[in-house]
Amino acid sequence: MAQTISYITGSQLLSLQRRPNIAIIDVRDDERSYDGHIAGSFHYASGTFTDKITNLIQDVKGKDTLVFHCALSQVRGPTCAWRLANYLEEMKEDAGIKNILVLERGFNGWEASGRPVCRCTDIPCKGASASSSIRIHSR
Repeated sequence: MAQTISYITGSQLLSLQRRPNIAIIDVRDDERSYDGHIAGSFHYASGTFTDKITNLIQDVKGKDTLVFHCALSQVRGPTCAWRLANYLEEMKEDAGIKNILVLERGFNGWEASGRPVCRCTDIPCKGASASSSIRIHSR
């Protein structure tokens, strides 16, 4: 089954209430360490993403919705989302991932809109991640 990549707005992501089946995947490289991040997000730098896909699949076990982002979600975020979708398709792996989304406007848009940013240095971030019901639209 071919996976599709959809987009989610910051407002939609923020409105999610602690749903345990959602994971936010930050694929920014070095800027995560000094710009902060969305609380509870996993960090898989785009530069090494392909090499660590199997680690990601392990980390998100039990999650069926993954939300990818980079700084602007124009290149790295969507590219990594597609890499994961293609990997799952090629490997015929059923990781339980049903939705792969990309955060519109990325981290920069998230922060510019006044949404909460975590500046902890914990790896992985132990902050509460966003969760609840979500409207998905394709682009």
